[in-house]
Amino acid sequence: MPDTPPTREPRRYLVSGMVQGVGYRYFAMRAAQRFGIGGYARNLPDGSVEVYAVGSASKLAEFRKELERGPQGASVASVAEEEASLQPEFGRGFSIEH
Repeated sequence: MPDTPPTREPRRYLVSGMVQGVGYRYFAMRAAQRFGIGGYARNLPDGSVEVYAVGSASKLAEFRKELERGPQGASVASVAEEEASLQPEFGRGFSIEH
């Protein structure tokens, strides 16, 4: 019986704190690439960052830890996580949205 690939789950993270203007979106992109996660990161008008991610449950858990840590210069106050609908166009690569 062949191994089945892990189920890829979509998640949406809202990251608040001092997370704009400190390279947070690029930090998230590099972390996503390390974990094989697809999706995007974008700044929101309220000063937070939205991260949409698609990956296995275990990789998403590791990714969230990175989001909570953030890059040097950032100060992450909170990371809210919620289920999201699957957006196939963001299933593989990770991009910075404007």
